Amino acid sequence: MPKSDRKTPSLSQNANNVRCRNAKYLDGPERGVVPDDKVSWDVEFKEYKPVEFTSPKVSAQPVWADPDIKTDKKAALKFNKVDGKTNRKSHVGEYKVVNGMPLNVSGRTGITGRGLLGKWGPNHAADPVVTRWKHDDKGEKVLNPNTNKPILQFVSIKRNDTGEWAIPGGMVEAGDSVSATLKKEFGEEALNTMKMEKKQRAEVSKQVKDLFKKGNVLYKGYVDDPRNTDNAWMETVAVNYHDHKGTFHKFKLQAGDDAGHVEWVDMDSSLKLYASHSYFVMGAAKANDAHW
Repeated sequence: MPKSDRKTPSLSQNANNVRCRNAKYLDGPERGVVPDDKVSWDVEFKEYKPVEFTSPKVSAQPVWADPDIKTDKKAALKFNKVDGKTNRKSHVGEYKVVNGMPLNVSGRTGITGRGLLGKWGPNHAADPVVTRWKHDDKGEKVLNPNTNKPILQFVSIKRNDTGEWAIPGGMVEAGDSVSATLKKEFGEEALNTMKMEKKQRAEVSKQVKDLFKKGNVLYKGYVDDPRNTDNAWMETVAVNYHDHKGTFHKFKLQAGDDAGHVEWVDMDSSLKLYASHSYFVMGAAKANDAHW
């Protein structure tokens, strides 16, 4: 698990386009330059020259992608509303729509279009932070020698697309609820339920369902994600599910779906995680009065 000297992003940093600004876009071009004081749409920036980019994977219009509202005259998306089965509302509040184009709720990113994201406007995800206490051979909680607080572990996956460690979450598909997505994504990415035999999958799914009955919402809002653009961005609901009963000692973690590897990881402020995930993990540590 990679460590980092950087501090865990605060909520204010999470909403200030740190990771999705002034860097090369994933599988795409270099972003236009956006100084810190020019991120907000309320600040005039006449010299702003964002680069246009929508991945060919998105332009091909798979089932999870919107039509191109720039070229499809028949496309009539209802922004800031629940549009059929697609939720186009933002957790942050109402966002601006200028000349038919939604504007990133957090400000400029240096790139327009949708990039790798399928939806114009908010692209909703759900991130389950599944935790347990770290125990020694005697079954006692392990304490950090510096803080004298118990160490919390969480399930982390290594993403195939960026190679970064992350929470095993995923996109909320049209018509699905956040709660259903949380269970499904954890099962598919951390337990590889898609490759299990029917009987085993049913047993594991029941255990996951029981664990996910009661969760603590850590965060709901905008995500500083490297895939974000001026017109499409990630938002999520991060929920902590603590394994009080030791349910997952019965199961072997196995990477599946979009994950390259999966393991239980000790929570610590030096962790380097994908997007805003360090912020969510920090929230779980503080909520459980654990070492951070």
